[in-house]
Amino acid sequence: MRIGIDARTILNPVKGDAIGVGHYTYQLIRHLLDMDNNNEYVLFFDASVRQKDIRKFTRKNTKIVFYPFSDYKKYLPGAYNEILASAVLSRENLDVLHVTSTETRIPSTYRGKLVVTLHDLGIYKVPESYKKITRIRANIVKKFMIKKADHVIAVSESIKKDAELMFKSIIGKTTVVYSGLDQRFFEECKGNYKIIPKKFGITKKYIFFLGTIEPSKNITRLLHAFLLFKEDRIKKSCREICDYQLLIAGKPGWLASDIKYMVKDLQLIKDVKFSGYIIGDELVPLFKMSEFFVLPSLYEGFGTTILETFATGVPAIVTNVGSAPEIANGAAKLVDPNNTKDIAAAMIEFANNEELRNEFKIKGLLRAKEFDWNKTAKETLKIYNDII
Repeated sequence: MRIGIDARTILNPVKGDAIGVGHYTYQLIRHLLDMDNNNEYVLFFDASVRQKDIRKFTRKNTKIVFYPFSDYKKYLPGAYNEILASAVLSRENLDVLHVTSTETRIPSTYRGKLVVTLHDLGIYKVPESYKKITRIRANIVKKFMIKKADHVIAVSESIKKDAELMFKSIIGKTTVVYSGLDQRFFEECKGNYKIIPKKFGITKKYIFFLGTIEPSKNITRLLHAFLLFKEDRIKKSCREICDYQLLIAGKPGWLASDIKYMVKDLQLIKDVKFSGYIIGDELVPLFKMSEFFVLPSLYEGFGTTILETFATGVPAIVTNVGSAPEIANGAAKLVDPNNTKDIAAAMIEFANNEELRNEFKIKGLLRAKEFDWNKTAKETLKIYNDII
């Protein structure tokens, strides 16, 4: 079988480091190539990706193909997709093509078997959290790709259920395949990792948040909840024992600058710190050194960050909407993301109850071990075989 996978989300010079869909695509390809020597794989990358960056994907049964003239997308996106991309795909005589996001468009003229992965329905569930132009573009491409697909992989039961209510064409051709979890989050930290939080201005015990700084992550309510949390600490006169900081990690997204202005307005500059995008070996230590993790998102498509928290042995407070309750499965404290007092109450409860934190640590570690990229790859490969 000749399997094509659109890998452009992994190494995109314009968008930078792979997160989200890029991470999913990278891990899926990596594990498919490691476990499957029987099929041929054709990986499609952007033309401007450096040759040295794709060496890790080199195998005897793997072919690397570059989409030509990537700059044309800026000026002739329709023509690029329908003419140039169509020619590239047709030359490879694929048995099946896997596009790892419903927001990545393929030519309408493509007639081969198509599998797409559906990660997120945020533009429909919380539309106010996205730019209007972003919603319009994503909606057009998502509908097109779902309708065109021979099979859709949903990353959670929640996504599958919601998608079947929104798109009739998806009914009967959808399989839930959970994403895996990078094993490095289970590993012990090495070296002098305890100094890493200080790099970002952390001098006390801290609460950790990780995610793109954008409206859907509900950081405004998190800040107000943190203010209530601090007021509760002061009332209990336990400043030295109970004083906390909040570390917000993640790359800036839409309206990210408003969040920093809010920190100033709430007079939280000393205790709310921003790390920006975390790279390399700093992420796991930042998880492990935190007292607990908070993710009060207005919507979660899957919740990889929740599993990363579990694997590092950190108790978590997470939203009760989207796929988060399904992924947590009782291993995290759930909160109403629209209720600031509810978020604050959970934070206060965690700070005051070490036994409760330890209970969630144990539950989280057990839950995290259920998510494995080898399993994801095997189940995905079965889908390729089934539609052929």
